[in-house]
Amino acid sequence: MRIIKCMFLSIAILRSAGINAQPVMETGGQKMPDEWIDKSTGHKVMRLTRKEGSSMSFYFHNNPFIGNKMVFYNSRLEQPGAVTDMKRETYNLNIKDRQLYLLDLNTLAIEQLTHQSMPMSGEIVSAKRKEVFFQVKDSVFSVNVETKAQRLVFVFPEGFKGDITTVNADGTLLGGAKGSDAEKEIYTKYPAKSDFFTRIYEAHLPRTLFTIDIRNGTLTKIFTDSAWLNHVQFSPRDPSLLMFCHEGPWHKVDRIWTIDIQTKKIMLMHKRTMDMEIAGHEWLSADGKRIWFDLQQPRGEHFFVAGTDVKTGKEIKYKVNRSDWSVHYNNTPDEKLFAGDGGDPGAVAKAPDGQWINLFTPNGDTFITEKLVNMKHHRYKLEPNVHFSPDGKWVIFRANFEGSENVYAVEVEKH
Repeated sequence: MRIIKCMFLSIAILRSAGINAQPVMETGGQKMPDEWIDKSTGHKVMRLTRKEGSSMSFYFHNNPFIGNKMVFYNSRLEQPGAVTDMKRETYNLNIKDRQLYLLDLNTLAIEQLTHQSMPMSGEIVSAKRKEVFFQVKDSVFSVNVETKAQRLVFVFPEGFKGDITTVNADGTLLGGAKGSDAEKEIYTKYPAKSDFFTRIYEAHLPRTLFTIDIRNGTLTKIFTDSAWLNHVQFSPRDPSLLMFCHEGPWHKVDRIWTIDIQTKKIMLMHKRTMDMEIAGHEWLSADGKRIWFDLQQPRGEHFFVAGTDVKTGKEIKYKVNRSDWSVHYNNTPDEKLFAGDGGDPGAVAKAPDGQWINLFTPNGDTFITEKLVNMKHHRYKLEPNVHFSPDGKWVIFRANFEGSENVYAVEVEKH
């Protein structure tokens, strides 16, 4: 009963605060009110992170929710109080004082979780443990969202400096990948993605998947290959199933794989069938039964969102119009609704009018699209990375259309 009450309260709060006086406005290019109606779509949009600084929600496949609370990053702006620059092309990802915060979706109250003096990384939330995991140099920490107590979980030993990226379903293991010193040298010499990406792929350097037992600090090496192992994600339901990718130019790799960390059985989740076919930006369904991904057959020509059953390998796919293609997609747990974050004209779809937050409803083998937010004032150097809210009523995303980064929610239902 308490859960139902909490869910209704969340919806009520997100619909409140001036519901009868919300302005109908073009989204972005100016300082926006806390809530407004996007004049292009008729959908209500609201700023969730009403805090000074640069606020960033998580990458699309990283779960940010514990119950009805959301974890996010906030960084102090380099020039507090400065006039907002609507034309700024970069965003504040690694500036000073980047910390983790907790947003209550019932009240929009914000609590600070970390107080780190060193740069930190990691978007790893264990709802089961009510903990958020992060990494500072070679040390892994966690913070409890209820008590705010922080603890040291693990320190990487000399000779094995890895990066954590995921936690398993029962909250017992962290997972990640370790690269070689030669790979790090490439990153150092060629810091821009356009410079290092192909170089690392062609170098065929060893990479190792590993786990860390949260309970006792045991480090276990799972699998090593000369492929660029990346995008490591545990299944949200099966504690032993780990998904990873072969990174590199998508048209050259069979990208999406799983490994059972107990049996070490490895399975390819999608085999390319034509020249220049690409598949990527994969994520696991909430029930862990399916892996979804962006599929193009061939690249830049025909667009789909596809899903593979992790047990049977059976695949389904939904056609997406070029103008509706998105950099990242996500879906509700029942898979009845999908969302996408759009893309600018320079993205792979080359869509002249692709800058939207989109809602998709499967219909046969096609997606029916509804526009939620006009993102023409957003600079896509920052990827919006959509998530559905825990109650499925809102699509949450990050954007810079006001001139600085914030986290927003758009209501799925139009009133």
